[in-house]
Amino acid sequence: MNRYDYLEIDNVIHSRIRLAITSILASVDEAEFSFLKKQIGATDGNLITHLRRLLAADYIGESRTTDGGRARTLYSLTSAGRKAFESYLAQLSSMLPK
Repeated sequence: MNRYDYLEIDNVIHSRIRLAITSILASVDEAEFSFLKKQIGATDGNLITHLRRLLAADYIGESRTTDGGRARTLYSLTSAGRKAFESYLAQLSSMLPK
C-alpha cells in the first residue's frame, strides 16, 4: 500500500454520507433508519440511496421488524463492512504526516 495512493481509498465508503453511516454503525450493534437520518441530517431519499450502495457492497446488513404495529428497519455493519471501514481508516491515517 503506497502511503499517498488515493486509488486505494475505498470508493464505497468514501462519501460523506456513507462514511457517516459506517462510522455510526461501527460504534453500535444496530441502528434504526430514523436514528441514522436524525444523526446524519440526510433526507429519506438521500439516506436510502447511500444505504442501498452499502447493502450492495455487503458492508451493512438490514433487518425489518414491527414494534406495536410500527415497521422498523435496522441496519448493522457486517464483518466485511467492519474490515473495509478499518482499512479505510488505516489508509487515511497513513496519509497523515508523522
